[in-house]
Amino acid sequence: MTREGGCLCGAVRFTCEGEPINVRICHCRNCQKAMGSPFFARALYEQRAITVNGDTGRYPSSDHLERVFCKQCGTRVFSWRRNGTAAGIALATFDDRNAFAPTEHIWVSEKIAWVRLDDGLPQYPEGPV
Repeated sequence: MTREGGCLCGAVRFTCEGEPINVRICHCRNCQKAMGSPFFARALYEQRAITVNGDTGRYPSSDHLERVFCKQCGTRVFSWRRNGTAAGIALATFDDRNAFAPTEHIWVSEKIAWVRLDDGLPQYPEGPV
């Protein structure tokens, strides 16, 4: 399966092949700050399955992740693992924004207090075991 997506202005486009490793909603403080949102809903793909076209910027948000964004419009598209293994793709950046549904919540120990999780999905205080 091939899926495509891109940023708000269209300057950055991506294609990913195959199925994601997982689809999660992360509530950690780094994701909150990086996304400017209460959480980061993303599909995790192997980096080798992703092709990116366009001018992107990168910000090292931790020792493990770089946040990748469009230099034109600022859309935060990816969380790119610095070790070369995988990248999280923001679900809302896929052309078919309904292509994936999350299967679990991670880092709920850092969830914003007013966010209510009543979707019945598994919840992990940090990453899953």
